[in-house]
Amino acid sequence: MKTTPWTAQQLPDLTGRTVVVTGANSGLGLVTARETARAGAHVVFAVRDTARGDTAAATVHGSTEVRRLDLADLASVRAFAEEWQGEIDILINNAGVMAIPERRTADGFEMQIGTNHIGHFALTNLLLPHITGRVVTVSSFAHRSGRIAFDDLNSRSKYSRWGAYGQSKLANLLFTAELARRLEAVGSPVTAHAAHPGYAATNLQSHSGSTVENAFMAVANRLVAQSDTMGALPTLYAATQPLPSGSYTGPGRLMESRGHPAPARRSAAARNTRDAERLWSLTESLSGVAFPLTSAAPGKG
Repeated sequence: MKTTPWTAQQLPDLTGRTVVVTGANSGLGLVTARETARAGAHVVFAVRDTARGDTAAATVHGSTEVRRLDLADLASVRAFAEEWQGEIDILINNAGVMAIPERRTADGFEMQIGTNHIGHFALTNLLLPHITGRVVTVSSFAHRSGRIAFDDLNSRSKYSRWGAYGQSKLANLLFTAELARRLEAVGSPVTAHAAHPGYAATNLQSHSGSTVENAFMAVANRLVAQSDTMGALPTLYAATQPLPSGSYTGPGRLMESRGHPAPARRSAAARNTRDAERLWSLTESLSGVAFPLTSAAPGKG
């Protein structure tokens, strides 16, 4: 029996739900915000540049608000969480940087692991007492080349742009797996999920610091990549469809590079439960943020 490919038109009614999307001012985040708002959700644009966030939110039909969040600054992450009141039905950890020249966050972390993983780790745990439904974290098929350098997580001895990116995306999957385990252990109704966009044309590809690489990416985007609208579908699917906690969703065609949502494949490193626990403990130490739940809290599932 042939099934119809899943699209954003099949989103459930999200009226009365609150969705927080990090990095919602462009690319996949903006599509995610636009579609969840269209489905009736109140969408919070959690963005570093609120002026750009306001401009992006003005293009979205539905209930939105813009709040400042700089994932590369733990003080900003804490301020965002401390100011939050009320429930969050869905937290979507979408923001990220990719293969950039070596830089450091406000707290001294390598920028890619600091933004893509540590910032989202801290944000999620600080907001967990407010979350009633799901946490969705956006990874990448680049996680397959990633390795967690436990003795040099911040790439101080040697920096590779793509190596650091792969590490951060692998960290996203290990974080999701360990978060799902911890939530289940305390009987929480909250679930954790991961998704990846395949090869989608977004502004991430234009910040490599290399003119040649940026030009190559621009050509590849035109010839090979799928649209950001298609790239956001796995995230939207993971955020709203009946899935087991710990699930991983990506595009279903051409080695997960494009297509409609389908179960995605994790590397062996991403399935290493011992590394997931070890990375969690290390990130708690680096961020100063710990898992806050000790028993089940009411939620909507």
